[in-house]
Amino acid sequence: MRKDRAAKAPETGNKQNRISEGTSITGEIKSEGDFRIDGSLEGKIESTGKVVIGKSGVLKGTLICKEADLEGTVDGTITIDGLLNLRASAVVKGEVATGKLSVEPGADFNASCVMGSGVKNLSKDVRKETGKSA
Repeated sequence: MRKDRAAKAPETGNKQNRISEGTSITGEIKSEGDFRIDGSLEGKIESTGKVVIGKSGVLKGTLICKEADLEGTVDGTITIDGLLNLRASAVVKGEVATGKLSVEPGADFNASCVMGSGVKNLSKDVRKETGKSA
């Protein structure tokens, strides 16, 4: 039986965490799994998975993750490695850095945005070619 127990060791990174509507948290969250926010978070959330902010969800602070799907409100700094998907009900204010961006009609996107890693590399390449510094 001990072999069976060892074979069924808990897997990390494949579970979804959730802040339910009506719940308010202040602080810093780090997760290896996906995360869904339907309540309110003031602070920082960092995840190696996907973060979903539902229609009633509010984040004031920092979001760092692999992918994000936003339906609610985010006011702060967003850093996404992959795809940032803004649904029609999303309200985003602040600074955004993402690999790819998808915005549905109706989304309120009032933020400075940098997309892809090529943006920074391009400016470095131009300086090398012209011999000028920025």
